[in-house]
Amino acid sequence: MSVPQTPAKIFRGRVADQIVEDLRTQILSGTLPDGSRLPAERELAAYYDVSGPTVREAIRVLTAMGLVNTRNGSRATVTAQGDTLLAVSIASVVQVEKVGAREALGLLGALNAYAAELAAEHATDEEIARLREAAQAIPAAEGVERSAAALRDFFVLLAEISHNPLLAALCRFLTEMQVGLAVKLSGGEGGDFGQVTGPLHPERMRIVAAVASRDPRHAAVVVRDYHRKVIERIAEVRKAAGDTGDSETGLTEALTAWLQSNVTLGGQVASRRSTLS
Repeated sequence: MSVPQTPAKIFRGRVADQIVEDLRTQILSGTLPDGSRLPAERELAAYYDVSGPTVREAIRVLTAMGLVNTRNGSRATVTAQGDTLLAVSIASVVQVEKVGAREALGLLGALNAYAAELAAEHATDEEIARLREAAQAIPAAEGVERSAAALRDFFVLLAEISHNPLLAALCRFLTEMQVGLAVKLSGGEGGDFGQVTGPLHPERMRIVAAVASRDPRHAAVVVRDYHRKVIERIAEVRKAAGDTGDSETGLTEALTAWLQSNVTLGGQVASRRSTLS
């Protein structure tokens, strides 16, 4: 960010909020790209003609929004990553609006159905072949961590070959959330995750076949049916494990716990290994 000779105009109102909005606009527009460093505090103070504490307040807000990161007192670095921003936003809405687990998972089912519909129309033969390979890799994966990663990769790929970037971004986080929740509810490493995913391998191959058939409506129906069976399998595994509590309450509590553990205020989304926590 180069400081122009003419200072930025700051009008009446909360000055820090206006600085936040100005910097936010520059970050989202790409003027301040991901990985770039903001000017030093004194430069920003001179640029906006404000005090150091006002600049620090603005930087704190941008940090909480997940747009910048500050470490060890160094200059703030832009962290404008779409997946991270989306994850923080969705996690916040789920918790503030008290969204139930079935509602959240139902949204993923609807989005994946739409992704399959678009994939059936727009995916190339090569992309469908990759989707088939991803589906076949799931049963071969050993251990909970690898199985979870393989399952996640399959559905992330399904969303990507829809050729709709926004849809793909939404599905990436919600898929991470669903897989993480399934692992958590099945007992984590050494648990019964395989009992949730294993019996559904034929259903995932049906998804591939439906996309390959180039029948958008049929592909969407097959995916919705798969997601319904996933929720049923999770409930069955919990019941077999002796969980006699209210299924909806338990699912929602587990979802909230996963979000709190894996999506932080500073905008840092936990790595894929976090699915085991």
